Amino acid sequence: MSSLNTLQVLLVDDNQHMRAITSAILQSAGIRRIREVADGGAALDAMRDQAIDLAIVDFNMFPLDGVEFTRLVRNSPDSANPYLPIIMMTGHSEKSRVTEARDAGVTEFVVKPITAKAILERINAVIFRPRPFVKSEGYFGPDRRRTEARNYKGPFRRATDAQTAEAQGSGGSAA
Repeated sequence: MSSLNTLQVLLVDDNQHMRAITSAILQSAGIRRIREVADGGAALDAMRDQAIDLAIVDFNMFPLDGVEFTRLVRNSPDSANPYLPIIMMTGHSEKSRVTEARDAGVTEFVVKPITAKAILERINAVIFRPRPFVKSEGYFGPDRRRTEARNYKGPFRRATDAQTAEAQGSGGSAA
């Protein structure tokens, strides 16, 4: 993973010890350019100061938490990079939290206590298997569908689904 040494990673967590652990994991993988900040507001400022390739963000911070940070990155007119890969990490893995993060536009999700394997798998996913972005009335972010449903029989609602419908011969409508 020596190619990771060119990545500029923004590490956002209000817990200094968690930042130190995560930073050590990143450094062990060859990532050398790590900018650490303690909350979402400082992270937005950091993004204005320098180009960031990837953000690893804690869910629960004050005054600006990881979900609101993600919403601002994705939707603010002055966002430095609305397509920024964002990995959310949290000690709270309830379905409602995962859904809230996903619906804000988080790219990947990892549960604390984190492991090197979990973090590196998420980094590999955002780099080598990026999901296309979707823009709709109420959402902008990575496609929330994780798998291609080969046996799906319902209507196709996305314009890009027209090719899928034709390939499957289902004649579904595309919007």
